[in-house]
Amino acid sequence: MAKKKGKDSASKKALKAEKALKAQTKSAAKAKKKATKLGDDDFDDVDIDNILEEYAREQANFVAVKITQTSRPSKRLNATLIPSPAHHGRKELFLFGGEAVNAAGLAEFYNDLFVFNLETNIWKRVTSPNSPLPRSGHAMCVHPTTGLILLFGGEFSSPKQNTFYHYGDTWLLDASTREWTKLDLKKGPSARSGHRMTYWKNYILLHGGFRDLSQSTTYLADLWAFDVTTYKWQQIEFPASMLKPESRSGHSFLPTEDGVVLWGGYSKVKNSQKKIVGKVHSDSWTLKLTPDLKTARWERRRKSGWAPSPRVGCSMMFHKGRGILFGGVYDTEETDETLDSVFYNDVYAYQISSNKWFPLTLRPPRKKPVQQEKNNVKSRTNELEENLSRLLGDGESEVARESNSDEDSESDVSDEEAVAKVDHPVVMSLPHPRFNSATAVLGDWLCIYGGVWEHGDREFTLDSMYAIDLSKLDGVRIIWEDFTEDLAKADQGEQSDEDMDDDDDDDDEEDEDEDEDEDAFMNEEEEERNEDAPDDVQVDEADDLADVAVGLDIVADPRPYLPHPRPFESLRAFYSRTSNVFMEWAISNNKDGSKRAKELKRDAFELCEGRWWERWEEVRAQEDQLEELGGIGEIVEREAKTGKSRR
Repeated sequence: MAKKKGKDSASKKALKAEKALKAQTKSAAKAKKKATKLGDDDFDDVDIDNILEEYAREQANFVAVKITQTSRPSKRLNATLIPSPAHHGRKELFLFGGEAVNAAGLAEFYNDLFVFNLETNIWKRVTSPNSPLPRSGHAMCVHPTTGLILLFGGEFSSPKQNTFYHYGDTWLLDASTREWTKLDLKKGPSARSGHRMTYWKNYILLHGGFRDLSQSTTYLADLWAFDVTTYKWQQIEFPASMLKPESRSGHSFLPTEDGVVLWGGYSKVKNSQKKIVGKVHSDSWTLKLTPDLKTARWERRRKSGWAPSPRVGCSMMFHKGRGILFGGVYDTEETDETLDSVFYNDVYAYQISSNKWFPLTLRPPRKKPVQQEKNNVKSRTNELEENLSRLLGDGESEVARESNSDEDSESDVSDEEAVAKVDHPVVMSLPHPRFNSATAVLGDWLCIYGGVWEHGDREFTLDSMYAIDLSKLDGVRIIWEDFTEDLAKADQGEQSDEDMDDDDDDDDEEDEDEDEDEDAFMNEEEEERNEDAPDDVQVDEADDLADVAVGLDIVADPRPYLPHPRPFESLRAFYSRTSNVFMEWAISNNKDGSKRAKELKRDAFELCEGRWWERWEEVRAQEDQLEELGGIGEIVEREAKTGKSRR
């Protein structure tokens, strides 16, 4: 019986692979017909349908999922980088697809899947018999509740990029088995690339994108919802009279409790002279949603202060109620012959609820106080346990026992991680400016992969990867960085430019002399201001911090009834100080009394953590301005009973 079952299973797999090959061949043939209808008869030496057929045949040769350890992915751009689902239990990143130009100047597309463990620094390459065909510019999204990973769309081109093909297929990826599943759906979004996806409730939402058919480019503004319970697409339509975002691609699409927030993007439009020009979008919109998707509506958000300068080639990643943005590019002057651009490497945080932007800056770890306060920490721990016992009424022993068991389990995990953890070089400067880098947030880590940088008329695909701890901002960890080839090409370009522009260099030297004089004057002014500032600021209490911060530009608190984190206070210290208040909130929300002490403790910490991140940018801004007054030497607290400082 076992042999018969195995044969049936093998035959089913073979039949499935054969069907997939036929479907992919048929799709490629349709793409060629579309291109021919549009008048694009200038095909390459190898037709695009023949290329896709060859990829499909190679794919069918794989008989099982194969995972091999590798050094790192090859250099590429327009790939997707996503975190593994939280319930997956692993600190991993998934990198799929992308494109690159080889030494012969021909475009190459990839469909390999890479898995990276941020703790062990191990890359693994995954091949399987049923993978999506090579592509770039696609979109992937992780649904946080179900752990489902969805891929849609993307683009492919012939080697000389005379013929383009956009995918309109939908795929699911299993994070545990690394297996792909293609969904054969009758209804769904049209083929596209450059679109964006995010999640809300039991849906994955898709918006925008573009179709480039060589002769023309069409930008899209339609909205679709994929139900993770039924595996079906549904288009969300709006009345013609409703105000809604313009068509665009490459924008940011962030989840909220009530819907989705959209920001930025890029499109091409006709100007007053009826010429096609690029348009950089800097508007922001809120999509209000209810369980009945037909009632969805768009609302335009007001522009807020501290917003980043206009830019494209960057999309925000969601991190605990805010969006994190890195890099980008803005074309300052575009003509038929030249293109002057500004490239960025700054990091911004966008607080979604308050619609506020905050620039994030790196700063070295603060020096820890010399004195130790072990006795005080122990007394506060005992006081916390007594208060928890009083609030819960179920005895001190159970709380203490659960607390000790949690600490033991955490210590075991930390010991295992300490063995496997890799120490990467840390620098106090942000990565080289770039745009179109693949970014993802894994836990509290912002991971940045690759990107594009231009120097003159040369374009460089940067071979690098970084990680930034968003909770500390204590530097940039270089996972790898190899600019040898790029810098050599850039130097060659500079030398050729110098030979042609000697006269321009003389003018530049005069400008530099003027800049040096201006810098010297500014430095003198800054030194005079610093002489008037205090050398050090000693802070004894939270009230004193508030007095020092009078007049600082702090955003209004949406929940003033909750405890507020102090400047330079870590999440652990904030929870230790305010856990009683958050525990009371957790108990008040446990109306049916079904949750045990450990569950209530977890709910209290999650509420505290959410509050800490909610006010994170405001507290950081306050810290920066306090340090500008002369630097914070050390923060100490008074004893609650005696009022004396522990020094």
